[in-house]
Amino acid sequence: MKLLLENIKELVQVEDEPVAFRAGKEMAKVNTIKNAFLIISDELIQEFGPMENLKDAYCDDDLLVEIDCSNRMVYPSYCDSHTHIVFPGSREKEFVDRIKGLSYEEIARRGGGILNSAKLMQEKTEEELYNDAMNRILEIMKSGTGAVEIKSGYGLTTESEIKMLKVIKWIKETAPVCVRSTFLGAHAIPAEYKNNPSKYVDLVINEMIPQVAAEELADFIDVFCDQGFFSVEDTERILMAGIKHGLRPKIHANELGLTGGVQAGVKYNALSVDHLEHMGEAEFKALKGTETMPTVLPGAAFFLNMKLSPVREMIEAGLPVAMASDYNPGSSPSGNMNFISSLGCIKYNMLPEEVINATTLNSAYAMGISDRLGTIARGKTANLFVTSDMPGIEYLPYRFAADLIETVILNGEIQNF
Repeated sequence: MKLLLENIKELVQVEDEPVAFRAGKEMAKVNTIKNAFLIISDELIQEFGPMENLKDAYCDDDLLVEIDCSNRMVYPSYCDSHTHIVFPGSREKEFVDRIKGLSYEEIARRGGGILNSAKLMQEKTEEELYNDAMNRILEIMKSGTGAVEIKSGYGLTTESEIKMLKVIKWIKETAPVCVRSTFLGAHAIPAEYKNNPSKYVDLVINEMIPQVAAEELADFIDVFCDQGFFSVEDTERILMAGIKHGLRPKIHANELGLTGGVQAGVKYNALSVDHLEHMGEAEFKALKGTETMPTVLPGAAFFLNMKLSPVREMIEAGLPVAMASDYNPGSSPSGNMNFISSLGCIKYNMLPEEVINATTLNSAYAMGISDRLGTIARGKTANLFVTSDMPGIEYLPYRFAADLIETVILNGEIQNF
């Protein structure tokens, strides 16, 4: 079947010659076509351009479905490159603890945070986890997300980590969104290993990683390299073991301090280093000219009232920036990438064009899928959304928290919610 989107007010983030990502000043550039058409054949983008170039030959098909997009914008779907969307339960009580003045670290030391979720994880069945997560998948689809990376990390035992990854694989096989899976066994140090973290690292390396790899349950490996979590030395041990088993690194880095996580990520060619609330000259220098994507998580900084990543300085230094939701029960209980876009403009002083690149092309790169998603380009997968009536690209982040998406198309098919 073919879809023809016609009379598009503005077709956003189009590419004739696709690039892997945009960095520095290039992030302020977004190609658009006004009064445009877009043709989708099966699950791929076949053709697009100005309406005046729409040829009868494109429309000579009995199976063609026409969609009038007058006064509407068409965007590539968001690519959310950092989430923990499979989790066993919400943590609103910790939300209240923070209101009362407890810090994220204090809650963790009391057995809350990740360790609390890990305890609940052991009690949940795969089916319960799957059904809950699929409700969240539906939620993010409605708000424009067409690709999502999902991490384990609420298991912290071999059995529970494998259970989480099997659920993620189940989602990957059944959800219309593109799913990438990340093994994050080193998300926190379990209480029983508090006085001997290296013993838990041994468990991750010698037991978890081989089983994850043998069952082909993950695309990437991740480590929470930060104060109170995993040291650079332990991080490097885990990453080397993951690489040995074919898992490319991604790292939680510098959320709580200048801990060397960025440098470790670059050293081991991590696809992305994520959080980056704390950045110094050494981090900027380490990232410049590498294949590692700096990824900022505005939802977590907003929810926890943390220091903001120096995004403006990163861009002005010539670095690329991706943005993701960090959807999780403790520090960012929302996967709404429209809101992430608004935070990019409002809190990080980013231009709307920079936000578009950060949440589509660059975040697709941070998932290893920018060759097939993240922009409107011939031959790429037709994951996109159609907005309601709006004046221009500035309007979407300007109207924070508003529901401005009318139609979602994934794999070339219109989604019915």
